[in-house]
Amino acid sequence: MTPSIDTCAEQLGHHHYSTAASSEGMPSFAFAFDIDGVLLRSSVPIPGAAEALALLHDNNIPFILLTNGGGKHESARVLELSKKLGVPLTEDNFVQSHTPFKQLVEGSDTIESLKHKTILVTGGDGDKCRKVAEMYGFETVVTPGDILMEYPTIWPFNQIFSDYYRETTRPLPRPVDLANPSESLRFDAVFVFNDPRDWALDSQIILDLLLSKEGILGTYSEKNGDTSLPNNGWQQDGQPKLFFSNPDLFWATSYHMPRLGQGGFQASLQGVWDATTGGSKLERTVIGKPFPDTYKYAERVLNEHRQQMLGGTGEVKKPVSQLKRVFMVGDNPESDIRGANEYDSHHGTDWTSVLVKTGVFRSGSVPAYKPKVIVDDVLAAVKWALKEEGWHIDS
Repeated sequence: MTPSIDTCAEQLGHHHYSTAASSEGMPSFAFAFDIDGVLLRSSVPIPGAAEALALLHDNNIPFILLTNGGGKHESARVLELSKKLGVPLTEDNFVQSHTPFKQLVEGSDTIESLKHKTILVTGGDGDKCRKVAEMYGFETVVTPGDILMEYPTIWPFNQIFSDYYRETTRPLPRPVDLANPSESLRFDAVFVFNDPRDWALDSQIILDLLLSKEGILGTYSEKNGDTSLPNNGWQQDGQPKLFFSNPDLFWATSYHMPRLGQGGFQASLQGVWDATTGGSKLERTVIGKPFPDTYKYAERVLNEHRQQMLGGTGEVKKPVSQLKRVFMVGDNPESDIRGANEYDSHHGTDWTSVLVKTGVFRSGSVPAYKPKVIVDDVLAAVKWALKEEGWHIDS
């Protein structure tokens, strides 16, 4: 059972803040927290993290968790985090790297709906990311393991991971029928939902699809390398769109040095693509921090959460003041800090970057992107921000 706010406050000690900035005590600011390296390190809470979040809950100060992590559905992740951190969390204030992919089920201004299309999903443990994609509303989801089990010769070292894949694979929605391409397995999009576990297989199958004719597995486009076409013909023949959920080269784990993340896989794939195409452009869409579309999405989620939290959900709702400032608390200068510094809110909200020393950033080094302030940990970050806003502890 998730503990109540009052229970958390009882355990951690009540700290109520007040401010002269609003006669109703309604904060015009909020927080966005990264998770790995800020609140948790390899699933273990960082000292002060639970106290920091409980302090905000006690004082009705909105926050969201904004992470480049993923691999599980938001509902499962917030349940885990609530238990680990001792504070109630919901999907309403949680954005992970692949959460914005939900928008592509129904489509966008530039991308048609993928709800009824066939998509390849890679990354994460087993087929958990497939299940996440299906919960989002994608109807036909295939994993690289599905393909390998059906056609083991697609990767010559198939025996290495066969036992692993056998537990989670499904029959393909269509066979690979090169004699009848119109009836053959065809992909409309490729999603790297989370850090791939089998870089070799995933790289091979993604490359195959990027070189294919119209996304039909096992084909090779005759336009590839045609210098009379844009990009020398590469990705000019109806190949599936390629999406990455985050660009993080490194992330903080239980090991004492940061480990390669999804950005490492992306760089590896880029290298293979460059060698294959002679350095032609690799067309892809990358979301997650530091990209502005992710911050825009997060700000919308934060404003909706703030409206419910401060304005109420009943028939009579209180007016909620404009969100003037968001404190982005992160451990990675390349993603958390850069994204907050460069994001230009269309609603006039200022994003202020706060760097902590508990994750990727190494104390004593010079961050590639300079934060507003560097502090020891997330609790120090919250206290610094509250002081910045003129909030103080009631005696």
